[in-house]
Amino acid sequence: MAYTIAVLVGSLREASLNRKLITEMTKLAPDTLSFKFIEIADLPFYNEDLETDTPPAPWTRFRDEMKDVDGVLFATPEYNRSLPAAIKNALDVGSRPYGDSIWAGKPAGVVTASMGATGGFGANHHLRQALVFLDMPTLQQPEAYIGKVQDILTDDGVVDSSRDFLASFMSQYAKWVETFKG
Repeated sequence: MAYTIAVLVGSLREASLNRKLITEMTKLAPDTLSFKFIEIADLPFYNEDLETDTPPAPWTRFRDEMKDVDGVLFATPEYNRSLPAAIKNALDVGSRPYGDSIWAGKPAGVVTASMGATGGFGANHHLRQALVFLDMPTLQQPEAYIGKVQDILTDDGVVDSSRDFLASFMSQYAKWVETFKG
């Protein structure tokens, strides 16, 4: 049985290194996982005034796509020592309306990557803080802070020097999902 894992990428730019990295990581995952990249760029900022009988169509699309996934893999850069607004907004949109969260019980994995040495440490931990409240059991080890991400991707997007670590992360995440969904 393959578990369907939603992939949410915090970097919205077309040439996103985080998107490139997580795409390569999904290729290293065990075949017990299948991946569904879910776009978050079109989500209007959460505003409770818009939470009516007819909320914005992108919110409805996002919530519907997320409801049936078995887990969520987040890949994000760090912006100003925290997570990008796009990821935080997706968390907010998915947690509403109150009492109808799409997140509860979905095992999460967090990968942060940056061109600097810290690998998105601040973003990783800020995201984890929100995931605790949203009742998303989050893989603790191995931690994935990928510093100098530009040095481990080739022009073709193939991961070179970090392949073993990234495959290990994906293997551990697959076991994590199995723990909660198996």
